[in-house]
Order: sequence, then C-alpha cells, then structure tokens
Amino acid sequence: MRRERGRSSVPRRRAAIAFTAALGILASTVAPGSASAADNRYQRGPNPTQSSIAANRGTFATAETSVGGGNGFGAAKIYYPTDTSKGTFGAIAVVPGYTATWAAEGAWMGHWLASFGFVVIGIDTLSRNDWDVARGTQLLEALDYLTQRSSVRTRVDPNRLAVMGHSMGGGGTISAALRRPTLKAAIGLAPYSPSQTPSAMQVPTMLLAGQNDGTSTPASVLTHYNNIPASTEKAYLELTGAAHSFPTSNNSVMTRKVIPWMKIFIDQDTRYTQFLCPLLDNTGIRTYRSSCPLLPDDPAPGATFSLESSASGKCADVPGRVQTNGTGLIVWTCNGAANQRWTHTAAGELRIYDNAKCMDANASGQGTRVTINACTGGDSQKWTVDVNGTVTNAASGRCLDAGGTADNSPVVVTTCTGATSQTWSKRS
Repeated sequence: MRRERGRSSVPRRRAAIAFTAALGILASTVAPGSASAADNRYQRGPNPTQSSIAANRGTFATAETSVGGGNGFGAAKIYYPTDTSKGTFGAIAVVPGYTATWAAEGAWMGHWLASFGFVVIGIDTLSRNDWDVARGTQLLEALDYLTQRSSVRTRVDPNRLAVMGHSMGGGGTISAALRRPTLKAAIGLAPYSPSQTPSAMQVPTMLLAGQNDGTSTPASVLTHYNNIPASTEKAYLELTGAAHSFPTSNNSVMTRKVIPWMKIFIDQDTRYTQFLCPLLDNTGIRTYRSSCPLLPDDPAPGATFSLESSASGKCADVPGRVQTNGTGLIVWTCNGAANQRWTHTAAGELRIYDNAKCMDANASGQGTRVTINACTGGDSQKWTVDVNGTVTNAASGRCLDAGGTADNSPVVVTTCTGATSQTWSKRS
C-alpha cells in the first residue's frame, strides 16, 4: 500500500500541527475518555476500537420508518437510534447510483449507520436516470424533510448533517456539499461526477475508489480529491481489487473508514482520529491520502478550547490568571490552563473562567486592546469565529490580532487583512 499524506499551505493547519508536536502528542492519539472527549456534548457511544468500527452493528438499537414520494425526492426509508436519553443525533442522507434503487443498493447501510448513533435517510431518486446535480438537489431536499417535517425530526440535530452516495450518487454528494457548505461531512463512494469540480469545496470530504473500477476510475476520483482545496479536510482511499459495485454490500474495508470520518466531523469526536491519522489498519487499502490531523472546524458548543495564533503557535491568555475587569489579553505559550480556555456561546460571546467573564473589544477602534469584562451581551463582546480562522468582532468588524509573536504580546483588534497574526485555531 502507498500512504501519502496531503500537505496544506494553510497557516491554520500548520499551527495546529506545530502545536500538537510541541506538546509531544499527536492528534491521532487523543486518549479515549480524555477531558476533551468528556466535554463534547455530541459524543455518542463507548470508546471505539478497531473491531468496533469494523462491526456490522454499533451499540445503539435502531428502528425504521417509511416515507412516501412528493417531498422533492422519491420514496425513502429513515433509520434511527431508539434511545432518546442521549439527546439529538447527527444525520446522514444517502443516495444510490445511476438507475439503482435504495432497496437494491443501499438499504444494508441504514441500520448499520444508525446503530453508531446517526439518523439516516436513504432515498430513491425522482428518476433512476437523474444525474449528479439532480441527485445533489434531492439529497438536500431529504435533509430538509428529515429536520423539518419528518416523524423523527425531534431526534435530529439540524446543525450536524452529512451526505453520502455511490457512483452518480457520489457525484450528487459532491454537488450537495458544494451548494451547502454548512454540512459537516461528505463521503463519495466511487463518485461519478463529470460535470463539476470540487475546487470550492468547504465540507470535509472523503472519497473512496476501487482499484478495478472502470466507471469511476481511481484516476478520476483522485482528480476530484486533488481539486479539493488544501484548506478543507479531505481523504482519498483506493480499495485493493475493488470494482465499481464495492459499496453495494457490507464491506468492512469501507465501513471501518466511513464510521471514523462521520464521527470526527458530525460528532466532533476526536476519539476516532486514531483510526485515520495515521491509517491504523491498511488491510485492503492500496493508496491512502489525507489532510491529517483531521480537525473538526469547531469544538462542540459548550466545550472549552484554546485560541492559538497561527503566527506564533501561542495562545490568547489572561495574564496572571486574574479575573479583574479590564485586564488586557496577551499571547502566551499554550498550556491549557483556565486562563486560556474559552467557550463560544450561541450568542457569539467568547467566555472564560467557567463563563464568568467575556472577551471584550471595548471601543473597537484600530489597535484597541482586547480585555476581559463582565458579560453584558453587548456587540463589543460578540465574535464570529470563521472557518478561515479569523475571529471578527460584531461591533466594529475588526479582527482579533495577536499583535506579535513573543510571550506578553498584547492582543488587539485591527482591520481584517488575512494576516497570520489574525488567524487562530481552536484547540481542544
């Protein structure tokens, strides 16, 4: 097997890799049951093992319900965990390949995926001859139906959605993800998509190819992978000896890669990173490429994280661990202490010290020192943490700026330029 790791020129990724190396750990070796996992409200199921991710069933009991036509896609089946004690679940819409039906090609996936803690809708298309873009439209319609009108909508977290498909359905997956960048994950199984390129892809995307596939050749799938920007998490796997039909029946070579990908990006569950970064089991895999360390864009809401500057690898810090209103922030060597641990609230605040204080841009003028203050709900205390790594203040539209690379450099707000001093990584 050839294993090749994707290289990214994105400062945010370089900083993340440098940070984990400095700590002497790898993102792929986050200990099961660690504090970062325990803080994740989306985590579902026990600590994973090599055997558990390859199993025909996960730990959740499941049920199914049927959906008729007339909802923007053909008939469908919904599969879901019956346990209501864990809160809501992420969801996956799946579409089969050209001329295929869900019952004939994809139905085996329904209870399997649901048993790992996902709500799944497997659809037939309006026409078996629908091409990739039409299948992408129907995947999005299926997700909208699932989250807004289905009988299981109260079980679904509408902010944690993914798409998957085979062949022309894999092309539909690419199409859906390009049009809805808020999706958390996409997986194309031998994707056939002659009419589009994923050069604007923002959704973490895994593409699987079969060595002996003459329809969606490994070369064509690899081209799609290479066209996904370096700033987007991605993976490519070529299955040894596999034909175009490899996703149409239970295939442990495939399933033990699909589950970690969905868990990492839908559930933000870094317990599963160990299976892909580096690839833990290469049985049946001829070629593997990825953008390791495979970091979810955001820790789960309510989880704490450090804000690491891409310019220096140092973290936004309240000096001296004081809690006095008006204390100015600095950058300091990352240490994971309470004075570096932030929570991004639904209101947009960046809170610290068990939510007792808020990051505040104050007057928000050019070069204004950023401080902590009592939380007031004002716009100077509201921040947008963008996927490109910038942290933008709601009052002024200016960006959080590290101000320097040395310890004790003051954190300020300045006009957004995209400089590395304005790029930050959320580190769990």
